[in-house]
Amino acid sequence: MSQVTHASELTRRRMLQGAAVALTAAAGTVVLGVTGPAGGQATAAGPEASDEFDEVFKGRRIQGRPVQGGGHHHTAGYTVLVDGEELHMMRNADGTWISVVNHYQTFPTPRALARAAVQELQGATLGPLA
Repeated sequence: MSQVTHASELTRRRMLQGAAVALTAAAGTVVLGVTGPAGGQATAAGPEASDEFDEVFKGRRIQGRPVQGGGHHHTAGYTVLVDGEELHMMRNADGTWISVVNHYQTFPTPRALARAAVQELQGATLGPLA
């Protein structure tokens, strides 16, 4: 009886290990396969120069562009401004973006992040972070 239990535990263990490997491989494929410049989303390396934007969204001017140095240290070489004020943001390991305005919600591009921040601000202005 103990051999049957032991054999079934090994089978479960192998099955769980196999599932973990398969999920890890699938997650890597999804992250690499879904993002890309053709879809207008950020790539694994970051937004490209073609991802610059300057528009008025809900009465607020939002801008985004690559930067060399400067800006907030988490911006991964990219900055977003709302009415000329820097929106402090950070790039996640999966390529999505978060900001101080929407810290628990992720966005696929800096433009989507800026638009969501404007909606969340509801007319309030961005203040400097210490």
